[in-house]
Amino acid sequence: MTDLASVDYFSDHAISQDPYAYWDHLREQGPVFQEPNHGVYAVTGYAEVVAAFKDHDSFSAVNAIGGPFPPLPFEPDGDDITEQIEAHRHLFPIHEHMVVMDPPAHERARSLLTKLLTPRRLKENEDYMWQMVDRQIDQFIDNGRCEFLSEYAKPFATSAIIDLLGVPEQDRPEFLAALGVEERHGSRVGALDGAPVGRDPLQYLDDKFAGYLAERRREPREDVLSGMATARYPDGSTPELIEVVKPATFLFAAGQETVTKLLSAAVQTLGERPEYQQLLREHLERIPAFIEESLRTQSPTKVDFRLVRKSTTLGGVPLKAGAVVMLCLGAANRDPSKFEDPHAFRPDRKNVREHIAFGRGIHSCAGAPLARVEGQITVRRLLDRLSDLRISESVHGPAGQRSYAYDPTFLLRGLTELHIEFSPAT
Repeated sequence: MTDLASVDYFSDHAISQDPYAYWDHLREQGPVFQEPNHGVYAVTGYAEVVAAFKDHDSFSAVNAIGGPFPPLPFEPDGDDITEQIEAHRHLFPIHEHMVVMDPPAHERARSLLTKLLTPRRLKENEDYMWQMVDRQIDQFIDNGRCEFLSEYAKPFATSAIIDLLGVPEQDRPEFLAALGVEERHGSRVGALDGAPVGRDPLQYLDDKFAGYLAERRREPREDVLSGMATARYPDGSTPELIEVVKPATFLFAAGQETVTKLLSAAVQTLGERPEYQQLLREHLERIPAFIEESLRTQSPTKVDFRLVRKSTTLGGVPLKAGAVVMLCLGAANRDPSKFEDPHAFRPDRKNVREHIAFGRGIHSCAGAPLARVEGQITVRRLLDRLSDLRISESVHGPAGQRSYAYDPTFLLRGLTELHIEFSPAT
């Protein structure tokens, strides 16, 4: 039996596999509670997480990814450490990416993404997904089984984001091979021409998009990449090339990762709760709510972090400038004060869309509309083309005694594999 009072959330393997009892324990101590191992303030209350997301005057996103790791590159001094943060920002992990920026730099970077994520572009991307979903299913449907992440979710999610960002058709196989999601020369790889990219896929993507965008600045075409290359900041100034590259590559990496986790969680639920298969076939209009409840109950991003910039109070708890705050999205989405019977999967709940799996405020996920469409199209076509979808007992064990493995990380929640079996629909 795990001692929840002393467990280290950041390193305990059992908690990485199932954090929900731990979060419930923390919430019993209060919606904001300082865990004992690293002095991090864990925020498990829905209202408090939302409040912190929206208060970017008191909370900086500079440590959004790493939390307490590595330790702060300075000793906090006083009740307002804004100047210290800015002087040391370049020492924080992935400091050049939008996810850890604060205003006004954040607005400038995000404005470049809004030039890409236009309603027209999202619609074109959705049309592409409808074609792609069947091509992906065609590859395994005759087998009567598949490992869902490697055979569907990863290649589908990666192909969708490749299309959204306008990667030229002839280069797409190279991208898929380099990112380890497609067969190449008879074997699955995570490298390109012998150069491993798995350790730093962002660098690989940076290099590729920098090349594309530099070329489009020299010779614009009628394509998505040219639109990105010629984008301007709201004040009319021209971004440095790398300032356009970074939002695109982070959208690519984050979109592929979180969508894969969303799709596998939704299909896992279809296998565990087969009654939803027929219900959704008969009521296609309920698929969006099914996706929302999948996001609420299995939030792909478990936690997000903030650094207290100015001494403040959250949930009645005083927070000193320099304190590390952990916004527990997965816990907030199961807060009983917000969601009735929070651990139950109930897509008919009235407030199903009020979850915060995609964050809230200025840092809400820019790719959320894309993720939702990918989920809805996937569930729709799987139900159209497969019948009697079930979890493989030979791999995961019988119902009631399932064995699943999740990524052993404190940041993200997602299955490492999901084996399903099915019959092709007649």
